[in-house]
Amino acid sequence: MSHFVMQMRNALQSLLTVAVLAVALLLPGCARAAVPGITGAAFQLQAHAGYITQPDGQTIYTWGYGCATGYTPTFAPAGFTGTSCPPMQLPGPTLIVTEGQAVSVVLSDNLPAPAGNTSIIFSGQKVTTSGGVAGTLTQEAAPGNPVTYSFTPSSPGTYGYYSGTRSDLQIEMGLYGALIVLPKTPATCASTIIGSSYSLAVSAYNHPATCYDREYLFQFAELSLDVHRDVEAQVLAQPPAATITAKIEPYHPEYFLVNGRSMPDDMDASYAPAYPAQPYNGNPHMHPGELVLMRVVGQGRWQHPFHFHGNHARVLARDGNMLLSSADNTSLAGPLLFTIPTVSGQSLDAIFTWTGQGLNWDVYGISATQAHTCNGRTVAQGPSAGLDPVTHEYCPDHGKPIPVTPPDNNIVANGLWYGGSPYLGTPNATQLPPGTTLINPSGSYAYMWHSHNEREITTNDIFPGGMMMMLLIDAPSTTIDERQ
Repeated sequence: MSHFVMQMRNALQSLLTVAVLAVALLLPGCARAAVPGITGAAFQLQAHAGYITQPDGQTIYTWGYGCATGYTPTFAPAGFTGTSCPPMQLPGPTLIVTEGQAVSVVLSDNLPAPAGNTSIIFSGQKVTTSGGVAGTLTQEAAPGNPVTYSFTPSSPGTYGYYSGTRSDLQIEMGLYGALIVLPKTPATCASTIIGSSYSLAVSAYNHPATCYDREYLFQFAELSLDVHRDVEAQVLAQPPAATITAKIEPYHPEYFLVNGRSMPDDMDASYAPAYPAQPYNGNPHMHPGELVLMRVVGQGRWQHPFHFHGNHARVLARDGNMLLSSADNTSLAGPLLFTIPTVSGQSLDAIFTWTGQGLNWDVYGISATQAHTCNGRTVAQGPSAGLDPVTHEYCPDHGKPIPVTPPDNNIVANGLWYGGSPYLGTPNATQLPPGTTLINPSGSYAYMWHSHNEREITTNDIFPGGMMMMLLIDAPSTTIDERQ
C-alpha cells in the first residue's frame, strides 16, 4: 500500500469518526429534511446577489434565486420548524408541484445593474411566458420588468431549473435550482412509514416499483473562486462596470458543492442558522430495509461521479422519463449503479436500500441459538426471502461470526468509525463475543457517499471536504424523526 493511500485511509478514518459523532450530537430541535422546499401552484422568485460561506472560512460573492419581497411561501414537508426562503439562496428554492396542476412562476430581476437581464429555463416543461423582455432562449426578466413562466407538468419526477441568460456566467454564479413533480395518482404502496412526513408522496411515479420511504435531493455543482471574485470586483467598482465581462475559460473550480454546501457543512441540519443562504443539507438517514429515493441533478459545468457505499441503487428514471422494459412496458429496465454520473443538466431518480445482506456476518449480534430465525416471526418469501418482515434484518446471517477481530473501543481511528461497529444496534453486551464490550450504543452504520473524483472531495484543495457526506443506517429500534 502506497504512502499516499495510507494517508488517505487514515485521514478518512479520522474524518468518519468525527462525522459520525458530529451527526449523532445534533440537537433534537434541528431539522434534517427529506427534500425540503416550497410548494403550491404560484411562486414569486427573484434573482438576487448575496454571499455564501465555505468550510475553509471563505465568504464568496454569489447570485441566486430566492423568494421575492412580500411573498410568503408554503414550506414542505409539513411539520418543519426554522424554515426560511431568503432573497438569495444557493441552490434556489426547491419547487414542489403536482403532475397535471398548472404552475406559475413570477421572476423579478434584482441583480446588480452590470449583470443585465436574467431568466429561468425549466427542464422538461412546456412553458409559456408573459411580461419581461425577449431573450435568446426564453423571455427574460429585466430590472423593474418581471416575467411570468407558466406550465402544467405532464410527468412526475425530478428536474432542474437554471438561468437561460448568459448561462455560462449566471449558472456559475449560482442561478440554478430543482423542480420536483409529484404524481397525480400515486401507486398503491405498502410500507411501515410511507405516507409520513418523511416523504413528499408514496411513490415517485405512478408505478408500484417506485414506492419509497424516504427521499433526498442531491444537486451537484462546482464553483470557481476566481470567477466570483472577478464579478464581485466589477460590481463593486466605482463606477461599476457597464456590463460584466468574466473570463470563464480555462475553468479551474476550487469548490465542489452538494446542495450548495461542502463537507462537513452539508451534514449539518437543513435551515441551520449558520448557513442563511444555503438552507439545504445532504445527510441521508435510514433504517435497514427502507427504500430511499435518491433525486440527483447535475447543476454544474462538469460531470461528477456520485459514488455511494453500502449498496447499488436501481435507476428509475432520467429527466422524468421512467426506464421500462420494451417487452412489457411495465418492468423496470434501469441499471443498478454504484456510481451515478451527474451529467450537466440531467436529472436521475433511483432507489437505494440496505439490509446487511451480503456482508455474510451477523450485523445484529444475535445469539447463535437464534440463527436462521427472525425472533419467532415468519420470514418473508419471494424477492424479500430471508428478511425479517418487521426489522428487515437478513436472518440467514444470524449467528455468523464477523470475519475480523472486533476493534478496541478505545481506539477511535480504527474502531468506531467503521460502520459504527461490526454490529448494528446490539441491545446488550451479552450478545457480543466474549471479552468485548458494547462499542456501538447508538447502533448506526456509517457509509461515505462522495464524488469518485479525488480532487472533488477537497475544499479549495484541502482534504477532506467538497462533495462528501455520510449515509447513516440506524438500528430498527431507533426512531428517526427527520423534522428534528
